[in-house]
Amino acid sequence: MKLLIDANIILDVLQQREPHCKDSSLIWKMCETNKATGYVSSLTFANIVYVMKKELSPKRIEEVLNALSLIFIFVDLTMVDLKNAAASQMKDYEDAIQVNTAERVGAEYIITRNVKDFLGSKIPAYTPTEFLSRV
Repeated sequence: MKLLIDANIILDVLQQREPHCKDSSLIWKMCETNKATGYVSSLTFANIVYVMKKELSPKRIEEVLNALSLIFIFVDLTMVDLKNAAASQMKDYEDAIQVNTAERVGAEYIITRNVKDFLGSKIPAYTPTEFLSRV
């Protein structure tokens, strides 16, 4: 099972955001134990670094990102992703990029806490709680 993991799921765990941390951690565990393959777009990677720079040293950020790369597959953006996102009917360009990346890697689901932002997606988006209740 292939999942595109949105930034908020990763940050829930890294920042121990309650009440979301528990279910987001279970998504991580699925990817870590190969029950699912978790893809993370390079856009998400950039957003995570942006948020972490406010709290962590560059050395600690590097350590965290190296650890994440053991659990998730980081996917580069392509010009096709950017063009398709720009041409899409989705309101938010960043979310449209995520959808196009998910389509390109063959993701079956998008895991996010902002499900409403993905209503125009061909790939269903679920919160961690919703997804876990389905598997």
